[in-house]
Amino acid sequence: MADTMQFDLVSPERRLAQVQVTAVQIPGADGDMTAMPDHAPTITTLRPGVLRAEGPDGTSEYVVTGGFAELSSRGVTVLAERAMARADMTQAHMDEMIEEAHTAYKQARETFKNQPGPVDDAAKLLADMVAIGDHIGLSTKQPSL
Repeated sequence: MADTMQFDLVSPERRLAQVQVTAVQIPGADGDMTAMPDHAPTITTLRPGVLRAEGPDGTSEYVVTGGFAELSSRGVTVLAERAMARADMTQAHMDEMIEEAHTAYKQARETFKNQPGPVDDAAKLLADMVAIGDHIGLSTKQPSL
């Protein structure tokens, strides 16, 4: 078993990480998971949350809002819809992300009347965004549903 594995985190704007790590904690859509060297091959979708990469140089944290993670015996590659280093997150970023989620929820309610699936998904996205703010210590102006 190798001591480290390759970790790559890419968003549409840029590559945020390309480092050797010992573990990556991933906010998966079906539950959180930790990938370590020699992990069984897996592909999972991401939910909004905090992704942690632990390595010889310490722990790095990133806020992600969706995308995919591919785990293999060689490493982890994350293709995020939006990603930002936790240290770079500001209240303005958090407010913008929550406002986008709230707008998506309102649009889903208007578009999918009497169709709970898409509305529930949008409500879950909004709840996840609020939870991120709570988790990283940024206040959230929780919108009313």
